[in-house]
Amino acid sequence: MCDTAVIIGKELSNYSFGEKHPLNSSRLDAFWSKLSQSVAIDSGNLKLLSPVLADESTISSFHDKDYINFVKKSSITGFGYLDSGDTPCFKGVFEASLYVVGSTLLALDTVIKKTNGIVHAFNPIGGLHHARRNAAGGFCVFNDIGIAIMYARTKYNLKKILYVDIDAHHGDGVYYEFEQDPDVIIADIHEDGSFLYPGTGFESENGLGSGKGTKLNLPLHPSATDRDFNSAFMKIENFISSMKFELIILQCGADGLSGDPLTHLRYTEKSHEYAAEVLHRIAHESSHGRIIGLGGGGYNTQNVAIAWSRVVETFASDYSTMINR
Repeated sequence: MCDTAVIIGKELSNYSFGEKHPLNSSRLDAFWSKLSQSVAIDSGNLKLLSPVLADESTISSFHDKDYINFVKKSSITGFGYLDSGDTPCFKGVFEASLYVVGSTLLALDTVIKKTNGIVHAFNPIGGLHHARRNAAGGFCVFNDIGIAIMYARTKYNLKKILYVDIDAHHGDGVYYEFEQDPDVIIADIHEDGSFLYPGTGFESENGLGSGKGTKLNLPLHPSATDRDFNSAFMKIENFISSMKFELIILQCGADGLSGDPLTHLRYTEKSHEYAAEVLHRIAHESSHGRIIGLGGGGYNTQNVAIAWSRVVETFASDYSTMINR
């Protein structure tokens, strides 16, 4: 069994664009309600950590200063949008976003330091993969993933990092920031951009310059099922089979499950369990067990609850019993 940290608290619930917006606090509530009934809680392998704030200097490792100031000023009034119309402003959005980033960095610190024996961690509200260096996008204000990658390099001198994204939407904010970076390996399964925001992530996008060949985009057709997901994930396994990493980051958005109001995929939670199982094993084989999970998207609360819980339960389980598929 593996000790796994889950960052949970009211501060993360504050990253909410209102009851009528797809991204609201009910997602975190549903997840905690489900996880609290899990056998993993009773086993004692789950450790609950409180959210923490990131500081501005850490945010600026990824985001432009002008953009940070724009979010800070907008946060005071709470009016308008932070992008062209997907990401509304609200009073306190700046602080709420800092808590999301800070909690992802707490997850990273915890697994690197193996605090209290913890080698895996999960931030359910992390995984804001659409935010760009100078702009919000797709409900994402600050890109906690990109910030975490920069943080891992500067604070811990990590070089090789694997980022796997199974959200229904392509992680454009991460991909384009590290498109030319050969040391950030990216594998992204998502609904084909011809049918879904942000309209990117095609198979031909496999890195540029020295990063060419270190990125793998696997777009799936609308109505893709677990079988299609598993076939795509096997390509990821083959892609990374000869690589070694110092850290694995899994963005496990639940919006690919059947019934999500914003997408057209038809997975079940078994796809999330499969991805977590494979990466859990690989983490113990190649990255000293270090893996962090980030909740990402998902706008059907029942789907979010079960998919995220499966990921956490898999992280907390005994990886040595997992099947090498």
